[in-house]
Amino acid sequence: MKAILLLADGTSFEGESIGAAGTTIGEAVFATAMTGYQEMLTDPSFAGQLLTLTYPLVGNYGVNPEDVESGKIQVAGFIVRELCEEPSNWRSNLSLRDYLMQNGTVAMQGIDTRALTRHLRVAGVMMGAMSTELTTAELRKLIDDTPYYGDINFVERVSTTESFEWTGDECSSIDTLAPEGRGQGEGPRCRVAVIDCGIKRNIARCLARRGCHVTIVPWNATADDVLATEPDGVVFSPGPGDPTRLTETVATLTALIGKKPILGICLGHQMFGIAMGADIIKLKFGHRGANHPVKNVITGKVSITAQNHGYAVAPEKLSGEAEVTRVNLNDGTVEGLRHKTLPIFSIQYHPEASAGPMDEGYLFEEFVGSVLSSRC
Repeated sequence: MKAILLLADGTSFEGESIGAAGTTIGEAVFATAMTGYQEMLTDPSFAGQLLTLTYPLVGNYGVNPEDVESGKIQVAGFIVRELCEEPSNWRSNLSLRDYLMQNGTVAMQGIDTRALTRHLRVAGVMMGAMSTELTTAELRKLIDDTPYYGDINFVERVSTTESFEWTGDECSSIDTLAPEGRGQGEGPRCRVAVIDCGIKRNIARCLARRGCHVTIVPWNATADDVLATEPDGVVFSPGPGDPTRLTETVATLTALIGKKPILGICLGHQMFGIAMGADIIKLKFGHRGANHPVKNVITGKVSITAQNHGYAVAPEKLSGEAEVTRVNLNDGTVEGLRHKTLPIFSIQYHPEASAGPMDEGYLFEEFVGSVLSSRC
């Protein structure tokens, strides 16, 4: 079945459908990771986006129940150069094509993803529409009639609507491993509330493995709502879209400053920046992939990180209470912040990986350490 991709500037690509029949629209972006397509497809931070993978062959290790980061495929659409039709991996129980079909995801292969990626790098990410049924003229009208990606609150769409205790039961057996720092059967070391702006499951896993009792709360929970869960520390999760639209969540973060240790990840990092007086900028084509170098300006250490964001903190107006701790070595953008006197820090990248390198996983240890120290 033929599929068409039309970008907002009129550029079009024609390929073959590898997913569900139909039409979809979103912000066209690209990710440079060589593996991890299942984690990327289910990452809520990709909600509202047409995801292009730059690696030429995708799907060769199939799909399995463990490598998911949420309850469903989150991307608006999926684009690859070539789909592997015969996956081979002992963990695989489904092909990528069948996975896309079962989730009703519009997807296509057979286009020059190098040309598409280069176009987005030069012109910047933009809205696009994909279809197996509409003409380019009809897609043009659809794009013109659809709100811009940054004008939509996607966090509201992907967040939980009610608080719940994380058990890991809905995922895999790896969630029930004995947490680091305590023996099997012992109680939690601390209680952590995670503000769900589009949480990846591995964030909860990483906290639980370090002995945290984790409570997931909605994106629009007030500070009183969060404190009612009796947390020793609070994490503001990653998520999709423009952080400046999340005035309620930023207000909650601001109200919790000085009351509890706080960790902000990706979107949570950007909201901490806003709370500290910084502006937010839209990146030309964002950082998405598993190979982004980040320098710790305090220690000089360089790490390779997993990233997925299209906005960044502009540090010029930062309050004197906060300082930049990390920068991106590709473009110099801010990758980390910390409060100078309080146990609060944030990172723009994903220390939980899934997929990607785990160079910065120790940051969860640092957060839990700050929580335990503050509780004493």
